Amino acid sequence: MTADMPATLTVPSPRFWARPWVRFGVRRLRRLLVSLWVLVTASFAMIHLIPGDPVRGALGPTAPADLVEARRHALGLDDPLLTQYLHYLKGLLTGDLGTSLASRLPVSGVVAQRLPATLALAVLAFLAAVVLAIPLGVVMGVLTRRGHGRRTELAFTTTGIIMATIPDFLIGVVLVYVFGIQLGWLPVAGDDTAAAYVLPVFSLAIGPAAILARIVRVEMVGVLEADFVRTARAKRLPARTVYAGHALPNAVTAALTLGGLLLSALVAGTVLVENVFAWPGLGSTIVRSILTKDYPVVQAIVLVYGVGVLITNLVVDVALALLDPRSKIRED
Repeated sequence: MTADMPATLTVPSPRFWARPWVRFGVRRLRRLLVSLWVLVTASFAMIHLIPGDPVRGALGPTAPADLVEARRHALGLDDPLLTQYLHYLKGLLTGDLGTSLASRLPVSGVVAQRLPATLALAVLAFLAAVVLAIPLGVVMGVLTRRGHGRRTELAFTTTGIIMATIPDFLIGVVLVYVFGIQLGWLPVAGDDTAAAYVLPVFSLAIGPAAILARIVRVEMVGVLEADFVRTARAKRLPARTVYAGHALPNAVTAALTLGGLLLSALVAGTVLVENVFAWPGLGSTIVRSILTKDYPVVQAIVLVYGVGVLITNLVVDVALALLDPRSKIRED
């Protein structure tokens, strides 16, 4: 190409859009955008569907009427609903989540201050659940394969069901009483030390770990009867190689799918657990904001939780596609 020739714009060929990974990405992006729009619209509508005047509720019943009207005007709550919605969308795009009715601080600052504590709690609980569940599920799968260990299987399944049905905040109360009050081994409030993480993390992790362990056991039992595992045994490979190298990667796919859903539940589950342990995160903040009728803060935290769930589901979909390339060409 000579210097005087005009530059040409390269356009992807039709074959590019037909590639499985491209179609997979387009489907997931479309789903994510639609879900985000629904979530944003629902969070906006929430403050208008709650009975009563949020400004009056935040300022109290004795606040002068002119002060209430001035605050409503400052927050734009006296504008038409469509105008408020457009301002809300514009604020989200610029990082402006509104102003707290109680503290008059920017809501984005409140969320940014509290979010790290909640994320740390949820991620550590998820890692603890995985670390507990996978080895336990693999061991139980090996012990109960081919119909062996009926009593062991019954005891494991019954215990898992019981632990999975107990609310995480109730587990937290029991752990506080035993390890915090009676034994005095661990702190029961705050996040000042590493030891303060132990009780809230395990309060959140025990239930999901019980569910994941049962899934891993069932998958492990099925994988151990597969032909490729029998072939590995016929080659007289070490048991560690058979279980860890051949059986385990194929058994954790279903657990990964469920694990992503559990991570979303863990983020939401922090609301009650944070209040049990006085944890300085979004969970304790949203409860306090509900009590004080600080609806912009509640609105923003609900939005953050929802976005976290959507992103988690997207990460799980991508991880599954990487582990099983055939899944990326499956239409939803």
